[in-house]
Amino acid sequence: MRIPKIFIYIFFTLSFYAKAQSNYKLIDNVKSQKIEFELINNVILIPIEVNGVDLKFLLDTGVSKPIIFNFIKGSDSLKILNSEKIKIKGLGDGDYIDALRSSHNTFKIGEAINTDQTLFAVFDSRINLAPKLGTPIDGIIGYDIFKDFIVEINYASRYIKLYNPSSYKYKKCNRCEVLDLEFKDNRPYLNANVTIQDKLVPVKLLMDSGGSDALWLFEDKTKGLVLNDKYFEDFLGSGLSGDVYGKRTKIEALNINQFTINKPKVAFPDSVMVNAVKKFKDRDGTIGGEILKRFNLIVDYSNAKITFKKNSSFNNAFSYNKSGLQVEHDGVRVVMEINVEENNAHMRSEKSNTLSVNSIVKTNRDFSLKPTFVIHNVVKNSPAYWAGVQKGDVILSINSKNAFDLKLNQIVNHFYKKSGTKIKLLVARHGYEKAFEFRLKSPVE
Repeated sequence: MRIPKIFIYIFFTLSFYAKAQSNYKLIDNVKSQKIEFELINNVILIPIEVNGVDLKFLLDTGVSKPIIFNFIKGSDSLKILNSEKIKIKGLGDGDYIDALRSSHNTFKIGEAINTDQTLFAVFDSRINLAPKLGTPIDGIIGYDIFKDFIVEINYASRYIKLYNPSSYKYKKCNRCEVLDLEFKDNRPYLNANVTIQDKLVPVKLLMDSGGSDALWLFEDKTKGLVLNDKYFEDFLGSGLSGDVYGKRTKIEALNINQFTINKPKVAFPDSVMVNAVKKFKDRDGTIGGEILKRFNLIVDYSNAKITFKKNSSFNNAFSYNKSGLQVEHDGVRVVMEINVEENNAHMRSEKSNTLSVNSIVKTNRDFSLKPTFVIHNVVKNSPAYWAGVQKGDVILSINSKNAFDLKLNQIVNHFYKKSGTKIKLLVARHGYEKAFEFRLKSPVE
């Protein structure tokens, strides 16, 4: 099943780093460790134990130090050790936010352990990816894992495997492409080519497994990184410091050596956002999860290289959200479900020897907590916009299916169906129910 796209980008501009590097090690001389992951909206979620508390982290090649920002599960038991107050800022339209820098924490990932891990803790309730992913998520981790292991990322089978670099042996692979990596502030960059308006343009891209989008490019007319006529303005995602906006379109191709990906989606973020994130002057954009998931990867930071091998998702078509709606999980609400049971009671009269049947109706009211989904954003001039759907509307049903019986990705999947598909929404707005109907339309038609 095609994975719906909810565009989530978390960029961190951190001007501070740990003074001494800590290391992960596989215990008991284990040579490798396999860890299964969830792939939700093109991003990888892995289980990690932090100071004895089981948490769920997003695996992000584009982040330097681990960041914890959601204490839903571990707020009482998770100890933030040796902390000091700092301010951090990421991509978005907001300001700096308060955080804690904490050292000497114990992180355990399967049989890999680090007893001296530095992390950054964010307590701002607005920094929470759970509503966008539809599942609890407690933090983000990246460089500290990749620097200590050779990491196999098998998107097809949904697992990562950590190898001890000293004992790892590369296998011969004629169908693989090996690219060099370049690092700036512990973030990996690779070289590729894009074809725009029949022109082949070399680009240097940040490899960002924590971004669910396909490709971001920074507009630069001198290089040929330009928009075509068929584009639309859109909400691109959420950064640490607020929402990110820009333009979306498609380009002719992306080339990763011999691998050609035809007509990939691309986003051009606003120039203000580009200036905030482009600390590396040679950077031309970002390659994200919707491209990376089409390959199985071997990421080798120690030798500054990455191996690409295409998997069964390679030729999947790129699709757009054709509704104009961004939907988020918005906690839970109490739902009353009424179950009616009918029992037939048989009674026989001894005098007349007749049989009568009486129906006994029993009504049961069950109360349960069900997920709530809210409209986070409505793209201007989209089908939902013209139908009258508004930001803040709570979805009660979609195409006659109760929203509380669905998962977030099941709701969003409706918006990626073919153009012309009818969508019926029942929403709650200020205590009243409102019904809307519209048909999907591609934003680049």
